[in-house]
Amino acid sequence: MIQSVTFPVDVGWQALLKDLGLRAAHVLRRAALPDDLLSGGKQSLSSQDYFRFWHALETESGDAMFPLRVIETLTTESFSPPLFAALCSPDLIQAAQRLATYKKLVCPMELILDVGRKGELTISPRWLMLQGEAPLSLQIAEIAFFLWFARLATRESVRASRVILPDSLSKSHAQGYEKFFGTRIIKGSVPSITFTAGDALRPFLTVSASMWRVFEPDLRQRLSELEATATVAERVRAVLLELLPGNTATIKNAATRLGLSQRSLQRRLAEEGVNFRELVNSTRERLARHYLGTTSMSDGEIAFLLGFADPNSFYRAFHGWTGHTVGRARQSLPRK
Repeated sequence: MIQSVTFPVDVGWQALLKDLGLRAAHVLRRAALPDDLLSGGKQSLSSQDYFRFWHALETESGDAMFPLRVIETLTTESFSPPLFAALCSPDLIQAAQRLATYKKLVCPMELILDVGRKGELTISPRWLMLQGEAPLSLQIAEIAFFLWFARLATRESVRASRVILPDSLSKSHAQGYEKFFGTRIIKGSVPSITFTAGDALRPFLTVSASMWRVFEPDLRQRLSELEATATVAERVRAVLLELLPGNTATIKNAATRLGLSQRSLQRRLAEEGVNFRELVNSTRERLARHYLGTTSMSDGEIAFLLGFADPNSFYRAFHGWTGHTVGRARQSLPRK
């Protein structure tokens, strides 16, 4: 993961707070942030600043349904370049892929994407450099955003097929959110939203290849500048998330993705005291634990997503990593 980074303040927040009926000065003081933070200029937030800002929003609003108010108040005028770029996509799957690549430019978050056996798309946010639990309103808002975004881009009444939200969500409030999502909410510690294959591939009416070509160079440049603060091992782990499902997680492919020669990548990893095979195994183990603890996918499906030729290879590798069988892990890992 990227360990030390700041995030540019989105000037759209000032208008958004006014539309929400919140005083920016009150929110900023509650979060112990500068009064002029949202006034423009090249100001930025650390990860902990960002989470304090959301805690302050949550408290200042005094409304348990505040996350939906945020989403429903959004307009494309408040979009940052990564969101505009995603809106130019042909469908939700490609939009989610673009957001997974560039979302970290605007907030301390990464997206985990899973495409199931029937083509269903599951999107789950992960918070970077978080000490403690992310604000409940932020977790809900990020999940709700994707449904709102799909409806905006398709102009259809898209519904989620499954939604997982935190255990701390009360029953009465859950009912209000279920009305928005169009499905029953499952309680769990890892929030996610799932779309059917039909909705994931539903054409975006906002698709624009020409506009994407305008956004892409700047986004790539900004991402390169951000990733310059990460270790090579952290950058390799990020690349492996994309390479493993296609069984293409080779050092040659990883080096190509990072713009390095294979020899340079090996040397730089050695300087950090790790090697490529160790990173592949640790990434596979982390993903395996995630899938076993948070999904109902079969062993074969998990083996495929981890880049194994068959379930038996997965079983042997998992036992080597953990000393336990996959079956025992399913029973012992907390269901989320």
